[in-house]
Amino acid sequence: MSAQATVLHPFKRNSVLPGFGLSLGIALFYLSFVVLIPLIALLIRPWEIGFAGFWHLLTDARVLASLKLSFGAALIGAGINAVFGLIVAWVLTRYAFPGKRLLDALVDLPFALPTAVAGIALSALYAPQGWLGKPLAELGLKVSYTPLGVVVALTFIGLPFVVRTLQPVLADLSQEAEEAAATLGASRLQTMARVIFPALTPALITGATLAFARAVGEYGSVIFIAGNLPAVSEIAPLLIVIKLEQYDYAGAAAIGVVMLAASFAIVLALNLLQNWAAKRQ
Repeated sequence: MSAQATVLHPFKRNSVLPGFGLSLGIALFYLSFVVLIPLIALLIRPWEIGFAGFWHLLTDARVLASLKLSFGAALIGAGINAVFGLIVAWVLTRYAFPGKRLLDALVDLPFALPTAVAGIALSALYAPQGWLGKPLAELGLKVSYTPLGVVVALTFIGLPFVVRTLQPVLADLSQEAEEAAATLGASRLQTMARVIFPALTPALITGATLAFARAVGEYGSVIFIAGNLPAVSEIAPLLIVIKLEQYDYAGAAAIGVVMLAASFAIVLALNLLQNWAAKRQ
């Protein structure tokens, strides 16, 4: 064989998956068709009403109240799930008990249930005469048809994201470090704070971010329990639907742009926090 035959072209790369050019083209086309083009259309549509109309819509009291409720309830729900999702994942990973598989399957129930069915079930459960709503009402705590009901619904649909993100990390977490900490005289609380939590923090932030992102755009499970009172318990996705029913497509797109920008900023901040936590390990 000649020496020229053994020289590889400088731009060739050996790969297990051949056809990089074709694969890249298909990937870019798919992402453009499914993600980029709809996002560009969303960004362009609100400017039909001009900057003045865009600003007037966004400063409307009803729109501001709905955005505040959607993002505020989503953040609260993600925070609640970060705490209790960690506890659930810890129990499912570290302990063996009767009914463990059933409990593990119940975690995925929010994924399996249609959102409308979940909303009906929650509104019936927390209604003034419901199984949980009645005793809570006797304590002076009303859940259904209030902003608190929105938080309950968003917490319900976000729990699996935290649990399923933490479970594999907990399963791979070696217990030798915990045993070494105990051998060196560390208390259980010190072991949790200095050994376990630093290893779980990136996954915990990821799960909470996913739960938040899912909750911000939630519609079906919220409208039944929220009551949908303007400027009180009306979420931004419902206001977008109302704008569409009124053929105000530019107004609906304007609200969508604000939600997109705010969600991107929050998710970016959480990702930066996650990277910072990972570098500190």
